[in-house]
Amino acid sequence: MSYNIVKKVKIVPVVKLDSAADAVDVVNALTAGGIPIAEITFRTGAASEAITLASENCPEALIGAGTVINAAQAETAVKCGAKFIVSPGYSEGVNAFCREAGVLYIPGAVTPTEIMKVVDGGNKIVKFFPASVYGGVKAIKSLGAPFKDVVFLPTGGVDNENLKEYLSLKNVIAAGGSWMVKDSLIQAKNFSEITRISRIGADIAKEI
Repeated sequence: MSYNIVKKVKIVPVVKLDSAADAVDVVNALTAGGIPIAEITFRTGAASEAITLASENCPEALIGAGTVINAAQAETAVKCGAKFIVSPGYSEGVNAFCREAGVLYIPGAVTPTEIMKVVDGGNKIVKFFPASVYGGVKAIKSLGAPFKDVVFLPTGGVDNENLKEYLSLKNVIAAGGSWMVKDSLIQAKNFSEITRISRIGADIAKEI
């Protein structure tokens, strides 16, 4: 279910919230812009409550948890309503928990060895992060040769300017990033701007 939604929408917003009170407004703004997905990161202490609020109040959106680095965080996120888990790297503990819970896990990997570990763990999607640092479009395209059954979620350095270039790759399922949910926009509660930027990205994704 979660896999199919990510594949359909093609964009996974990475949402960092300093206040859980902003969760519903941000997710609604994304949804209004055509991106009904939010990867709410564990980079702040507001993550758990934010995931709970978004899951309970935004039924049209797929809510997940990001920057999950251990099984305890993954378990907390799922209890709060997260339907998918994203990590900056690969964690055996998180992988084991997600497989047992039946939750989509998207671990990070950039080298062939790392990708092989992710594949051995039974995962369908690899988060390629930070994409701009590790070769971007050229690197992902090259990795398609030895890893024909792997699809990538490039994150880091992706925005509406290069979104089409990434999504045009056959082995890219979606692109992630925070360009439509920048800290400054959330802090200013400029939710209409989040919707506007999201709509641009959603329109680009529809063209692919």
